[in-house]
Amino acid sequence: MPELLSPAGNFEKMKAALLYGADAVYLAGNRFGMRSAADNFTNEELYLAAEYAHSRGKKIYLTLNTMPHGYEYPALREFLREIKDASLDAFIVADMGVFMALREIIPDAEIHISTQASIISPEAALFYASLGTKRLVLARELTLSEIIEIKKALPADVELEAFVHGSMCVSHSGRCLLSNALTGRDANRGACAQPCRWNYVITEEKRPEMPFPLEENENGTFIMSSKDMCTITILPDLIKAGIDSFKIEGRMKSAYYTAVTTNAYRMAIDEYLSSPETYSFNEALMKELESVSHREYCTGYYLDSPLDAPQISSSVGYLREKSYFATANDSAEYSVPSPLEEENENGRLYMFTQKNKVSVGDAAEMISPRKCGRSLIVSEMYNEKGETIDCAPHPFMKFFIRVPFEVHGGDIMRSGN
Repeated sequence: MPELLSPAGNFEKMKAALLYGADAVYLAGNRFGMRSAADNFTNEELYLAAEYAHSRGKKIYLTLNTMPHGYEYPALREFLREIKDASLDAFIVADMGVFMALREIIPDAEIHISTQASIISPEAALFYASLGTKRLVLARELTLSEIIEIKKALPADVELEAFVHGSMCVSHSGRCLLSNALTGRDANRGACAQPCRWNYVITEEKRPEMPFPLEENENGTFIMSSKDMCTITILPDLIKAGIDSFKIEGRMKSAYYTAVTTNAYRMAIDEYLSSPETYSFNEALMKELESVSHREYCTGYYLDSPLDAPQISSSVGYLREKSYFATANDSAEYSVPSPLEEENENGRLYMFTQKNKVSVGDAAEMISPRKCGRSLIVSEMYNEKGETIDCAPHPFMKFFIRVPFEVHGGDIMRSGN
């Protein structure tokens, strides 16, 4: 049974990932992770996060996958000393200097080799395995047949992890210098400005007022922007290839994104494993993944090599299908104001915390762990005092609506059709 590994850009996103079916999450401290713009975790929060995950039988992995300069190692060693007792389950490392520092300060640490190491061959995989690493996070550029060969070459106790969903980089394994060259923000130290997503033009030196767009094809000027990976339709092939951990990209994305993507892949994995012989892909799961902010989807390079199918997007920007309205509060956190306690034809009252404006009359959907969206109409709304309101316009505002089915804390209400 493959592990489902989800992103946790902050504590809220970690909770969403674990509630919606992740077996483990990966996250970062305030330094030395490849997503420095995410909220990330303070040292104290890392201890709390490990306690929270372990109390639910889940695992937590810390990313230490930047390429630090020499002057940064004193701070790295101090950071490792401060979090060494947090009982983190593994550390994700790309740089061999970081590897050595980790072995020095936390000798018994389980180490996973990051995708930043660009493992694309059995020979490279065997080298990292010889260092005593527990898991290898493969380069995104591998085909399924190449992954099968790597799996065959490795000792049985060395695991393979691969990305199954999320953003891809136009550069090999994310090793890009463009951001640093154009903005001074080093992608290899977690500060990528994503210039591959920008539009570019050509100008003649003496005619700067006459820019010419860079035209790759009839679709426009998108020579560097990659599509997003979405492999939910080929999960059986990934499982058969021997991948031990399915990784979802997206520490910079919202808690809604984390919940929906984790939920969809959890349901797909469980459905397949419950009956591989009769498994048929549930198209409703693809509709769930289309409800989050994303670029055009593709299956990465698992079925085609980068040379044959470079997976360049035909448009700049994101596709967004649904609006994240609100999150259901745990019933232990509130009581329904009297005399509104009784259930009626519209259901019973539940309290929600607003994420985006929601109004009476809105078509909505509710998603729950291991369930796709269920439709409802926002028929009546009340504030915390039980007073009738027409809408909930303020961020984090608490409000009540009636729902015609059971709702639990953490369920998400989004816009409907």
